[in-house]
Amino acid sequence: MQIYKVLPTMKWKNKNLSALAAIIVIAAVSLVASPNKLSAAEFVSPDAAQRQGISAFKGGYYELAIPALEYAAEHDMLLAQYYLGVLFSDNNSIHTNHPKAYLLFQAIANKHANADPKDSTKAPFVANSLTSLARYLTSGLPEIGVEVDATRAAEYLRHAALFFNDEDAQFELAKLYLRGEGVKSDVARGKHWLATLAKKGHAGAQAFLADLYSRGMYVRKDSVRALALISVALKNTSSKDRVWIEDVYQNIYCGASKGVRAQVDGGMVAQWDKRYGRRPSLESNLGLGLLKIKTHRVCEDGKTPPLLKQGLQPSEALHNNAVSADAGTTVPQSGSPASATENGTPMGFTRGGTLGGVGGIYHNVGEH
Repeated sequence: MQIYKVLPTMKWKNKNLSALAAIIVIAAVSLVASPNKLSAAEFVSPDAAQRQGISAFKGGYYELAIPALEYAAEHDMLLAQYYLGVLFSDNNSIHTNHPKAYLLFQAIANKHANADPKDSTKAPFVANSLTSLARYLTSGLPEIGVEVDATRAAEYLRHAALFFNDEDAQFELAKLYLRGEGVKSDVARGKHWLATLAKKGHAGAQAFLADLYSRGMYVRKDSVRALALISVALKNTSSKDRVWIEDVYQNIYCGASKGVRAQVDGGMVAQWDKRYGRRPSLESNLGLGLLKIKTHRVCEDGKTPPLLKQGLQPSEALHNNAVSADAGTTVPQSGSPASATENGTPMGFTRGGTLGGVGGIYHNVGEH
């Protein structure tokens, strides 16, 4: 089994930033006492605090969740650190604190990078932490001196994608391959990963691939496939991705001709949804702000795209979670593209072939 070296911590640009980083590390990882923090006597044990905090988090009671999770995180409880990171990284929360989130995810990655990928109580959370770190590194956090570092982001994603078989990491890595950011450009591999994930029901990959078909980027332009695929993605997306997937759906639907709309609405979406749709595994209201966002969208001709007009409610699963009976917590789903390899052309990938059979999701893969 591949053993992954401990991930390096961020090097700070100057002494002032280093001092600031030290303060934030104490706040985010050591989590010193704060006004809303309950005393240690309130918790039977770190494990009990972690369970209490996660339960409150899942119910949307963040003021109760934070002190319990902080107490557990002080005692190096992985899930407490992870859920605090998720809460602090949510832009729609009043508790948003990206520096704290970054350092919590970094602490998880540094300690648990070599966790058993088959351990469902650890591996999915470590993989999601690595993916979150990669996203921060693609944009940077100037307030604590974290600069944009696409190469390092790609390293995190590669480890999460291949070692932990995490689908979200595979999706993000595929986009880096297409753009040649942090990795050598490899359009064929990027398209293969996108197509395989889309076939397996990853809504983000389906939406991204639909947008490529709509624009004719890296693939031959195909308005029918674009609309069918984005429709399936929208019907199966989780709440965290719903807004941007709705954006893509609106653009594709409003730009489609009446003939394309009729062809797709005439049963194609239902057929593709049956073949490629995958409902999120957990339906629970986590109370995050994003879950409450509702938008009204219309095309320039005043027509409301049908899937938006139907008022489909966003799935209320976070990070496409699945229930872990052992831990009593939520475990992000993961999976690996069939025959995906890191070196050389992925097995089972035929240039110019069709993935999923005739009329499948992906065709003309050899065309740019």
